[in-house]
Amino acid sequence: MRKILAASLVLATASFTVSAEECGKVTIADMNWNSATLIANVDRFILDHGYGCDAELVPGDTMPTGSSMVEKGQPDIAPEFWSNSMKAALDKGVEEGRIRYAGSSLSEGGEEGFWVPAYMVQKDPTLATIEGIKANAKLFEHPEDPDKSAFMTCPAGWNCQISAGHLFNALELDKSGFDLIDPGSGAGLSGSIAKAYEREEAWFGYYWAPTAVLGKYKMVKVDFGSGIDEKQFTDCISNEDCLDPKPTMYPPSPVDTVVTETFAKRAPAAMEYLSIRSFTNAKMNALLAWMEDNQADGEFAAEHFLNENPDIWMTWVSPETADKVKKALAAL
Repeated sequence: MRKILAASLVLATASFTVSAEECGKVTIADMNWNSATLIANVDRFILDHGYGCDAELVPGDTMPTGSSMVEKGQPDIAPEFWSNSMKAALDKGVEEGRIRYAGSSLSEGGEEGFWVPAYMVQKDPTLATIEGIKANAKLFEHPEDPDKSAFMTCPAGWNCQISAGHLFNALELDKSGFDLIDPGSGAGLSGSIAKAYEREEAWFGYYWAPTAVLGKYKMVKVDFGSGIDEKQFTDCISNEDCLDPKPTMYPPSPVDTVVTETFAKRAPAAMEYLSIRSFTNAKMNALLAWMEDNQADGEFAAEHFLNENPDIWMTWVSPETADKVKKALAAL
């Protein structure tokens, strides 16, 4: 009996060793914004404790990380990659067998739009439409000119300033008395929403998700009544030289988990997890708001998420893997 038990132990140990060796050392890009660092830390913890990987976070940013993965095969994983930012290079890397798209980090993609506070729509549901906004333009007081109405756009130099400006023109908001207001910075833009909410004042402008702001303040995306015309958005609205913009809602921005081909081949179990792991914008908005309120870094936020949301992350892994992760959480 002792020999049988000993043999079983050796086989089990060998099986775990093979599994760990298959996964091996894994480098994960820790991008320099909150949603990305949160996902990177969640992946590190689950890959470490659930799959026996030797996972390590390395500094990352969109362009240098994407280029390095294609050209050098490192890092192994970029958990949150806004792939439109270098789509041609990434697609070429896939074609050449250097990298793969593992799955969607954000199930709904990145979200952009023109927004108003929910309390305004509760009082007047027409304000959820662009026609309702135009008809009630006087509600949105201009900070300097009482004869005009305010639309908060992107800060100068941001790419979204181009699209927001073209859509402002396409929707002919100037004919209803609106004027573009540059908030000066990202903090100025988010601060203008916070200020309006604290005073329950009117606010109309551009914003995006996932963000802490949309986790803290309930906003409603204004419907242009146009649907989404991806060709119009790509060829004109997002192009600085667009001369004849037409209305279109913002298409969702693909946000992917990108991995190197070598990692994908050597760690199929971990790849299956990465293909399933995904966050909704509503959940990520709430997590980002929690991070901001608690001044939490990515590691602390990942522990918070894993402890408070087993109903979400346990659907990403097998029951056996979930047990390993739960034991590791209990030992913290």
